[in-house]
Amino acid sequence: MTDTRGDEPRNTGTEAGVGQLFGEGSQFHAFFNDPRWAPAIVRATVLEAAHPQIGGALIDNSTFVTHPWRRLRNTIVSLQRMFGPDDEVRRREAARLNRLHARLRGTDAHDRPYDALDPEVRAWVVATLFESSVTMCRLSGQPLEQDVIERLYAEFRAYLALLEGDARHLPPTVQEFWPYYDRVVEERLENTEAMRVILYRLFDHLPAPPLLHGLPTLWAAGRALVGPLIGVITVASLPEPFRRRAGLPELPGAQTLMQSAYLAVGLARFLPDGLLRTDGLLDLLFLSPDGDDPRARTISALRDRMKRAGALVRLITPLPPEEPDPDPGGAARRGAEEFFAAVLDQTGDGYLDWPDLAAMARELAGRLDLDEPEETRLYDAFAGWWRELQAALDTDGDGRVSAREYAAAVPSLAGPALIRVAEVLFDVTDADGDQRVDAAEYRALFRTGFRRDVAGADGTYARGAFVRDFLAFMSGRERSTPYDPLLADA
Repeated sequence: MTDTRGDEPRNTGTEAGVGQLFGEGSQFHAFFNDPRWAPAIVRATVLEAAHPQIGGALIDNSTFVTHPWRRLRNTIVSLQRMFGPDDEVRRREAARLNRLHARLRGTDAHDRPYDALDPEVRAWVVATLFESSVTMCRLSGQPLEQDVIERLYAEFRAYLALLEGDARHLPPTVQEFWPYYDRVVEERLENTEAMRVILYRLFDHLPAPPLLHGLPTLWAAGRALVGPLIGVITVASLPEPFRRRAGLPELPGAQTLMQSAYLAVGLARFLPDGLLRTDGLLDLLFLSPDGDDPRARTISALRDRMKRAGALVRLITPLPPEEPDPDPGGAARRGAEEFFAAVLDQTGDGYLDWPDLAAMARELAGRLDLDEPEETRLYDAFAGWWRELQAALDTDGDGRVSAREYAAAVPSLAGPALIRVAEVLFDVTDADGDQRVDAAEYRALFRTGFRRDVAGADGTYARGAFVRDFLAFMSGRERSTPYDPLLADA
């Protein structure tokens, strides 16, 4: 592996003070809107997934296959919170991540235990982010100076220290980091199922982001071209010893293609400031065309033009025909099997079990930034709902519910536990505690929590009406313009 290593070790611990390593003056902040992060974050994710503990946790618990855009957005939002200037926001986010990781433990397909709170595992996640940051600059022809590398390493060690209480599982200096990194690559990484999914399945079946919903032909055409290229570029950028040991094929010319891609993406840094802001691009990807955001009209016009372009593509390519939107008004009924695949099967393995409902609770708790007592109430309510579903629908007793079992039963099952889920959401939304959600509170729920603008939300919303509407969505009886983007969209 080629890397930039200094001659004289410098202290890169966190004892110099955590505060000065975060915020606008940090090196990470300078990288945050760098377009080179796009291929680098894919590379870092592959290296994470190649660790057997992380790979096992991803396969069993993650929604990255069915909801990759949501996962990307949540990762970026978390990094913004952790590396931002606000100490209290950083403390809350660290506590939230610790609670989330504490719930991710089990055994993989080879009966090996995994635990997301394992200090070695958490250190490796941070290590891949740091190393991929350094590598993306080197591959784009702009290698970092040694003092910048050391500054960046200090920031990532401080990030780990916020989670762990200390950063002792990462070496104290950059010079000691590289042997540690090489050792993990050589001795710990494997060709895991999660890694293969990211490299070969994720981009082949990558769903359209919310902005491009309703344009399957156009999206499929672009994905068919770009997806394989991303896979080739990512494999070529991985450490050569691991590529060889994992049996990852490298096509002729892949190194040249990879370096050219990084160089090309690196040139985008010279575009006008603000044009490629990460948070702005994410806002556009997840903007509701039917919401009340002023940009929605522009997005709607863009979608219309893209649909016309999709019709032209359909004339000249053998791609599947574009299906009309089955519910332009957002209130049509959806079939039981469609609801199972779109909403209940969050992990995309074809079955409903506790990790799917835990993923829903995790998403809601993260979006709404719940404190520990409210988050625990929400998880407990979802756990109760899972017990009800399992008791009613698991006819073969295998501990999970198949799509066929669900479709053959009553899709509108909504017992007391699901009502408790709705009531937790109502209590969070009812900020003034008057047992009614007014227009401002309702809009705040979907705009700040779900990043979805809701047009026409006026008047007041009683507890019973709020619960009834949530149950209608979660039991599969009706689509919901507000809730679909939260739990059904990718």
